Amino acid sequence: MISYTEHSSPLGTLLLAASERGLRGLYFEEHKYFDGPQGWCAQRSNPHLQETMRQLDDYFAGRRTGFDLALDLGGTAFQRAVWNALLELPFGVTSTYRDVALRVANPKAVRATGTAIGRNPVSIIVPCHRVLGASGGLSGYAGGVERKHYLLAHEGWRVRA
Repeated sequence: MISYTEHSSPLGTLLLAASERGLRGLYFEEHKYFDGPQGWCAQRSNPHLQETMRQLDDYFAGRRTGFDLALDLGGTAFQRAVWNALLELPFGVTSTYRDVALRVANPKAVRATGTAIGRNPVSIIVPCHRVLGASGGLSGYAGGVERKHYLLAHEGWRVRA
């Protein structure tokens, strides 16, 4: 069973979803590739949801630079490899789609890597916002480029002149 709740953040209301194994989703309002919580149970008391809300509040308040949460990501083996590579990106450090493809030992799969990054079900926690285009500029983000910019600025990133 998937439990979910909504949680207020500086980026608007977040929808958090968890199984009994861990956090399964973190979605923004109007999140690309998310169809809503059909068949899920509204249950704020899920311990994974409670811990996620606490850690998100600490992150947005500047008291946390990383997350320590049980994750239940699903996805294909390739997607999980990409998402695991994203988990290795430190707070405030950016990478490129090509660099992530190299990390998963598949340098010719830059587009597939980008697709996997775009399908990341746990935005912010699995820091896909830290991946930039080859030129170092902002590129797509399932939660919207303005939210990506906010997250990067929150982590100390500055737009290149």
